[in-house]
Amino acid sequence: MHPHDWLDGDAGPVVRPYTLTGGRVRPSAGLNLVAYVVATGTEPDAARYLTPEHRRILGVVAVPTSVAEVASRLDLALSVVRIMLGDLIEEGLISVHEPADAGDQPDTATLEAVIHVLRAL
Repeated sequence: MHPHDWLDGDAGPVVRPYTLTGGRVRPSAGLNLVAYVVATGTEPDAARYLTPEHRRILGVVAVPTSVAEVASRLDLALSVVRIMLGDLIEEGLISVHEPADAGDQPDTATLEAVIHVLRAL
C-alpha cells in the first residue's frame, strides 16, 4: 500500500499531472525554486472553485515556505506546483518573496577577506 491515494504500484500515478493543472504546462508566474511563498490570509472567493491540491498548498504555506519545499511536502512535480502557485497568486491568496539579487551579495574579494580573517582567529 502506498502512502498516497493517487499512486498505484503497478500503474504509477493515477492522476496525471496535466489533470491537476487543467492541461496547462506553463506557470503564469516565474517562480524561483528558493522563493518563499506565504498565504495572505485572504479567504478564497466562494464562486472560485479550488482543487484539493490548491487547498493543500494553502495549508503548507500558512508559514513562509520555499517553492521547492512546497513541491516536496506535497510530493508533486515542481512544474505542477509552480502552475498551481500561479493560480493562487492570481487569486491573491498567496504572496511571493523572491531571494535577494546576486548583485546584492558581497563580491568574491570580500568573501575571501572574511575567510582569511576567520582562519586567523
